[in-house]
Amino acid sequence: MTTATLSYREIASQLPTGAVVTLHDVSWEEYESLLEELGEAAGMRVSFNEGTMQIMTLSPEHEKYARFFEKLLAVMSLRLRINILSFGSATMRKKKSEKGNEPDGCFYVQSASAIGNRMHIDFAIDPPPDVVVEVDIHHDSKDKRPIYAALGVPEIWRYDGVKFSIDHLQQGEYVSVQQSVALPVLTASALGEFLGRLSREGESSTLIAFDEWLQSERPSHM
Repeated sequence: MTTATLSYREIASQLPTGAVVTLHDVSWEEYESLLEELGEAAGMRVSFNEGTMQIMTLSPEHEKYARFFEKLLAVMSLRLRINILSFGSATMRKKKSEKGNEPDGCFYVQSASAIGNRMHIDFAIDPPPDVVVEVDIHHDSKDKRPIYAALGVPEIWRYDGVKFSIDHLQQGEYVSVQQSVALPVLTASALGEFLGRLSREGESSTLIAFDEWLQSERPSHM
């Protein structure tokens, strides 16, 4: 274990909640060593882009929204009988392009059949998730777009606590769109409305309202 890796781990362990630190001139080997040292550390995300490594610590608010996305799509999967696989904040990385990231959520929809019932995925050989989620409560994830583009992620959902947006990969660049390509019943305005209701009405009431909305939308989208 190198001194540099130890120092990176120390930096990560000393970060306050909701903080972000960017480190430059980091090798791919040092990045992978840090990931191994941290393991599945709760409340932390690490990204890497050609020598630039970013370490972020998460607030309870951040995690609340991230987990809520999983619950929304679980409701949708059951109501509309769509196979949606969730792999949470699984580390996505590709050595050849020297890019890696841990999203706040990732979901397989169109590519779900390629994953099947497996509990683990290998991003070196498996297709990328159809959707990744970034909760931008304490940071702006726009600088992660080149990472996701290199990994071939078709769609990014971003929420900053006020605004929800959908970015779709088109010819190597992400373009803002109003409707999800992976799940066409969902629009940016609809998802933004339900995420806003979470803080006003609570989780249970919002999930029930979302389920009722799906039932009303189903005939025109199924």
